[in-house]
Order: sequence, then C-alpha cells, then structure tokens
Amino acid sequence: MLRITELRLPLDHPEDALRPAVVRRLGIADADLASFTVFRRAYDARRKSAIVLIYTIDCEVRDEAAVLAALPGDPHLKPAPDTTYRFVGHAPADFQAQQRPRPLVVGFGPCGIFAALLLAQMGLRPIVLERGKEVRQRTQDTWGLWRRGVLNPDSNVQFGEGGAGTFSDGKLWSQISDPRHLTRKVLTEFVKAGAPEEILFVSKPHIGTFRLVSMVEKMRAEIVALGGEIRFGQQVTDVLLEPEGEALRLRGVTLASGEQLRADHVVLALGHSARDTFAMLHERGVFMEAKPFSVGFRIEHPQGVIDRARFGPNAGNTILGAADYKLVHHAGNGRGVYSFCMCPGGTVVAATSEPERVVTNGMSQYSRNERNANAGIVVGISPQDYRQDGRAEGPVNPLDGMRFQRFWESRAYELGEGGYVAPGQLVGDFLKGQRSTALGGVLPSYKPGVRMTDLAQPGRESLPTYVLEAIREALPAFNRQIAGFAMRDAVLTGVETRTSSPLRITRNRQYESVNVRGLYPAGEGAGYAGGIMSAGVDGIEVAEAVGRSMLGLPADTPAARAVGPSVMQAT
Repeated sequence: MLRITELRLPLDHPEDALRPAVVRRLGIADADLASFTVFRRAYDARRKSAIVLIYTIDCEVRDEAAVLAALPGDPHLKPAPDTTYRFVGHAPADFQAQQRPRPLVVGFGPCGIFAALLLAQMGLRPIVLERGKEVRQRTQDTWGLWRRGVLNPDSNVQFGEGGAGTFSDGKLWSQISDPRHLTRKVLTEFVKAGAPEEILFVSKPHIGTFRLVSMVEKMRAEIVALGGEIRFGQQVTDVLLEPEGEALRLRGVTLASGEQLRADHVVLALGHSARDTFAMLHERGVFMEAKPFSVGFRIEHPQGVIDRARFGPNAGNTILGAADYKLVHHAGNGRGVYSFCMCPGGTVVAATSEPERVVTNGMSQYSRNERNANAGIVVGISPQDYRQDGRAEGPVNPLDGMRFQRFWESRAYELGEGGYVAPGQLVGDFLKGQRSTALGGVLPSYKPGVRMTDLAQPGRESLPTYVLEAIREALPAFNRQIAGFAMRDAVLTGVETRTSSPLRITRNRQYESVNVRGLYPAGEGAGYAGGIMSAGVDGIEVAEAVGRSMLGLPADTPAARAVGPSVMQAT
C-alpha cells in the first residue's frame, strides 16, 4: 500500500476525476492501479476565488517497488503506515475465576467511554461509575435548564453519560502527537457506533449533539455485551487508601450511598467540573498541581459573515460547509488571546453545574445550519493570577483555580440578575466602553436568555481587568483577519470559564498517580486532554496501562498481537 499526500484538485472537480489524478501522479497505467481510498481530504482557502481540495490517498498498485523506484526522494509518496490497532493483551479464559477485583472507571465522558470500551474488549469487565444520568434522561434535564431555568447539579451539560463533549460541536480532530494512530481507533469505533463514514477522511470531522446521543448509547451497549457494567447516579465520595512505603495504595472507593467497592485499579476519568471530587482527592492527599487555563466570553456573528470572509465567492459550497476560524493575538499587556471551541452554525449554551452561577459554552448539530457562528474569545491565565494566599512565589494551592472560576461565574449570575440569564454586550459598545441597552441585528442564541449590560463596568467587571483589556485589544486585530469580526452588532456573552481543568492530577510514566498506586488519572479533568479526540486517546492509553498491570505484562510492553476471540481490531 502506498500513500500519496498533497494531491490537489479544484474545489469543483467532478467525482470521477480522482482516479485519473492518482494515475497521473504515480505515472502508471490505469490498469496498474488496483484500488485507492481517500485517507484525508482538506482544503486550501488562501485564495478565496480558487479554493483547492488537498487529498491524502492510500492506493494499491501492481508493482509498488517499481513506482517508488521511478519517483525516488518524492516527499509526497511513501509506503502507507499500518494504522491497525493492536491490543496489549487479553484476559485468559480463567481470569475471572481468580476472583480478582474488577477495574473501576469513574466518569463516562469520552475518556471514560474509551477506557471502559478498551478494558471490556480486553476481557477485563470494567465497572463504570457515573454520577449523572443516562444520556437521554440527561438531555431532558439539560433542556430543563435551557428552557425553564431549572438546574439539576448532577445532570447537566457537564455531568452525565457522554460528558461535556455530548453538548458541543462534536469536534473530532486534535493536535496531539499520535505516532500509534490511536485517533484512527477512536474514529473507527465512532463509525461502528453510527457516525458518518466521512469522519474517517475529512480534515476537520465533527458529529454534533443529536448523533452523539445515539452513538454513546451504542458504545454503552457494546461495553455491557462484553461483560462491563454501567452504573448511573453513582457518585464517588471517597477513596480507600492505605500506606505503602512512602506512597499510598488504592483499595477501593466509597459511593454517596455508603456502598464500598473493592478495587486495585481505578481509572479516574473525571470531567473538568468535578469540583467536589477534586476537593475530596486533595483532602485525601492525592498529589495534584495548579495549572494554567483560560477565561473569556462567547462571541456570536451571523454565519454568513464568517462564510464570506473565509470562502469569498465559494461561501455556501456543500463540501466546504459552514466556515470556521482560528485566531490568536498577543496583547500589549502580555496576555495571549485566542478563539476557543469555535462552533459554526451553532448556539451558545448554558453550561453551569452549580446553582446560581453562569457558565457559557458552544454547541452545534451535525448540520451546522443555525443562523449564528460562535466561539470562545479567551485569555490565558496562570496559577499566579489566581492564587489566593497573596504570596509572590511558591506552589499554588491546586484548588485555587476552582475558587477563581466560581467567583466570576457568580458575578455573571449577578450581572444577569438571576434565573441563569447571562450578561451580554454588543461588540461595538464593548470597544467604546459603553453599556449596551438593546440588541442589534445579531440575536444571541443563549438560553434562558441574555441581559444586555456593560461587561467592563468599573467595580462590577465580569472578568479581571487584564482579561477585558486584552480582549478589547484583540477584537480589532481579529477584524483585520476576518472582515466583520468586530462588527458593532456582534454579541459577547459571559462568561466562559471552563476551557480546561484548573488542575492536574499528576501521574507517572505508567499512567498512575505519582503517590497513589492503582489510581489512574485520565482525560480532561485530570489535566491530560482537551476535547473529544484527545480524551478518547488518553482513555485508550490509560486502559492499556491498566490492562498491562492486571495481566501481569511489563509496563513498557509495546502493543502486542491481538489474542482471544473477542478482541476487536480497528483500522
């Protein structure tokens, strides 16, 4: 199998033009091309009037050696890599008869789903503990906040089956290093669960909330069919630890009901909003560190403005779809400002998990056909920015970031005057430093609603002054990259505070907590992922580490040949 990269064709090329282009690129006769598949399709929109598609093609030819010899040193023609997923091992038939404690997975977001799925596929029969509800009941509770202003603290955008990624754009790309092609495993499992096959080759695949709901259900069913168990409404309120040398050894967990579960291996796949669990773990002595994150607002524009700015006369092309963007600005006060979680054709959603606090996030469906585009415009902050002890140096309490988030989320609730209404301001007024009193041509999509105000009112600022200053400087700079970005009627909605976890539960090379044996911090809440794909990949790697430990394999064993009849492979 050979791989061609950077094969360029016009945006409007006919469907049957790809095979002749591959034949010409390889310099072979058509009969010598046995088959080909599109591995990746991207686009180059730098010239808006002449957008081109860029293909990566895997192809089978009659004589690979001859083709490679005829094109020596070609940087865009190489043997295709093997993307087959291989399990580290599989439980022997008598494994469960040995009466070993089953592995626990705490949390059933993207990381927990893939950790549980891999453990189940290895025959290790995991038990999943999820504090929230199953995805369809959770969806009803989430709509209860959006439509009626009624919050369920354990069943919302943050908590429940599928995690925060369920109520998002369903973005399935990541910038993580992936030498083992684990993202391919994630995508293939999604396709098996009902995702469109195009996610395997489009450059920026996405699914959307409605499709994610049914996919999550199918993945849950597979875990159960392979011997796993999913328990909803089961919050872990304590961990059972005992001394082991200079460290601690995990022996199980305690649930809110008082039930104790024995376990020697626990995957801690918390989301970034599991604040009560973070506090409990810190009190029990689990080592964690404060880490940087970002805060800001959601910004909304008409999607057509973004489409025209990005694609020019090709705006509306079905292959290109709704346009996205990625923006960065280095402000004069030393702060980095950037767009975050951009949702083309989407909505701004209420994402709080705690009473009397307002948090925003973005979401879109697979169709991306809502009238507005939205994105977070956020500013990076460091632990020194949010430390509570007033010291100039030394370690920062890892829980201080949560306290910082809570303060500004409560301020947003006050500015919205209750009912989970969010404070908002027109971009034109924000730049002029004046209060907004009415909406313009852009209708904000956030529910339960937006109250227009002054997000930078002295004494009642919606975010720290240095954040407001940096965003005020960045918006005109972004307008120079995307015409209309700083349009007067664009709407800022506050606040976006949960861009990533405010702490990291530090782990070693074997994916265990650095001071608690048997505890495997994983995913976004533990500080090791940021999005569906990276969380899924982290769940796979942590599950492999648990599998090696439970099966008695060396910690550094590479992925081995799959064994056992129930082992499933993905390409």
